[in-house]
Amino acid sequence: MRTERRWASRLPPTVWDSLLPVLLLLNVLTMWAPAELPVAAALTVALALPLAWRRRAPLTVFGAVAAAAFVQWWAGVQLPADVALLVALYTVAANSGKRATLAAVVVAEIGAVLACLRWATDGGFLTPFVALTAMVAAAAALGRNNRTTRAYLEAARERAVAEERARITREMHDIVTHNLSVMVALADAAGYAQPSSGKAAAAMLQVAETGRQALTDMRRSLGVLRADEPDAARHPLPGIAQLESLADQMCAAGLPTELDLHGDHAQLPATAQLTVYRLVQEALTNTLKHTPAGTHAKVRIKCTAETVTVDVTDAGPPTSAITRFGNGITGMRERAAAYRGTVQAGPLPGGGWGVHTCLDLTASA
Repeated sequence: MRTERRWASRLPPTVWDSLLPVLLLLNVLTMWAPAELPVAAALTVALALPLAWRRRAPLTVFGAVAAAAFVQWWAGVQLPADVALLVALYTVAANSGKRATLAAVVVAEIGAVLACLRWATDGGFLTPFVALTAMVAAAAALGRNNRTTRAYLEAARERAVAEERARITREMHDIVTHNLSVMVALADAAGYAQPSSGKAAAAMLQVAETGRQALTDMRRSLGVLRADEPDAARHPLPGIAQLESLADQMCAAGLPTELDLHGDHAQLPATAQLTVYRLVQEALTNTLKHTPAGTHAKVRIKCTAETVTVDVTDAGPPTSAITRFGNGITGMRERAAAYRGTVQAGPLPGGGWGVHTCLDLTASA
């Protein structure tokens, strides 16, 4: 069954649109007497053949079918191919604007009135007129519904692409910025530690400068980032358990970091743990970049069944939030908002800087 569907989906739309004209013509060839066949066949071709191009030019096809229907009415011949007018009307409604659809409905309704006036039995005008009007309205309504559904699906697809793009951008910002910042800090420390070795110090300074340039270029390119994650299965996303390694990494880079965990985090959703990790990573990375050597940082995580509270503080000098975070604060707020959390960042009353957020685990991430 799936093979048949894949095979069918490869056929161009014109092939499917040609099936109805072929069936209508076969109907005429088998049902009409030889004497009347030429006229019936010619009118059927005129009514049905344009449908093969109805997706490409819906209004033009509708006009051609309507003209053929008028010739058929003038000739006084009734044909099953009259359904072509409804199909053309549906196509106009599904692919054109409201004005074009309204105009097509008016034309089709005029055709219904003319047909009833000519072929309705004495005293029986109302019943066929109501029936034909209902079919015209149904064709137009189905077409408009199809158009609305396609527009909704397209909007949903674009929204999903935008959300995925934003997610990848946040991930790359957190990963690349953090690791490059640590690299720059280590290179600076190595350069200061070996002032007597001119070549080594120059090399370390070059490494640090390259890292800073990489950070700048990365921030420029994040707006157009498109990437996949083929190694996700082999490299699981980090969580609260990896915060200890993160703290050790920050200590090695020159930012002594104390980690204080409260509560059982093993049962927390993986997405919530990733959010916590990225929030802490971003806060510590900015502390490393914007505070002098020797600054101490403290990370406090409190986990319950319903919430996770994150506090990251340091003893660095007071600076503005824009200086501290730049575009990073936007990503932090977006991550926290997925769990109805808000990021509070600013100077502490006793000195230093603090970042606080509380994630609601009952919210849909």
